[in-house]
Amino acid sequence: MMLPLDNYFEFEGQTVAWGSIGTGDPVVMIHGFPWSSQSWRKIAPWLAKNKSIYYFDMIGCGKSEKRDNQKVSPDVQNNLLSALIEHWNLDMPEVIAHDFGGLAALRGYYVNGLRYRKLTLIDVVAVLPSGSPFYKHVRNHEVAFAGLPEYAHDALFNAYIQNASEKSIDIDTANMYAAPWQGGTGQAAFYRQIAQSDSKYISEIQSQYGPMANKVNIIWAENDTFIPINQGEELAKLVSANSFTKVPKAGHIIQEDAPEAVLGALLLN
Repeated sequence: MMLPLDNYFEFEGQTVAWGSIGTGDPVVMIHGFPWSSQSWRKIAPWLAKNKSIYYFDMIGCGKSEKRDNQKVSPDVQNNLLSALIEHWNLDMPEVIAHDFGGLAALRGYYVNGLRYRKLTLIDVVAVLPSGSPFYKHVRNHEVAFAGLPEYAHDALFNAYIQNASEKSIDIDTANMYAAPWQGGTGQAAFYRQIAQSDSKYISEIQSQYGPMANKVNIIWAENDTFIPINQGEELAKLVSANSFTKVPKAGHIIQEDAPEAVLGALLLN
């Protein structure tokens, strides 16, 4: 089942797609890159049985606006998170975040002064070193990558997301994730996100890490080759996490590889 994104929010002249399901205490779910809010489609409906779940596509991702010369760097995403929480009129919501969504949540806390009831970080971008040789290569040659023939870009994207999974992502799921990044606008947006993901946005806050005012739970895939589990363990020490759940037989896109395990950890902690 796909999550409905039938609402739109104007942020600094850009349209952001968002949705909400369920009733109860508020929970904000933040996706990573190159995923979208649909990465929560196997988890959010279960949490929505007794909670109000809010989710959105980050600037330049999913169904949210993409355009030339768009700023999509991590500092934009935490400002967007802060604006959405204010727009939704939420007071200290629970936050669940994956990948770059985790960086947005952490920057929201340390830069924007957001406060959460509880924070769950799942295979997040949060500590240095960060960034693969591929990311560095794209930053140096963004225009060339944006101009790849469509078939080459599609093949590269599919290889990228398949490498994020310990299991094989089925064709329908792969097509779902690929759709926002296809065509001239989507393809350019994909490489724009990578080119602007400078590690300085981590270094700005990593020195501030320490015990947070809220409960912190961390969930990590044991076979994550994008962000190794030792980085999760380091983060857990830096923020004095209340729990650290290791999920076996799962890769970086843990919501696809082991959604039941993620849901179980969320309900348990």
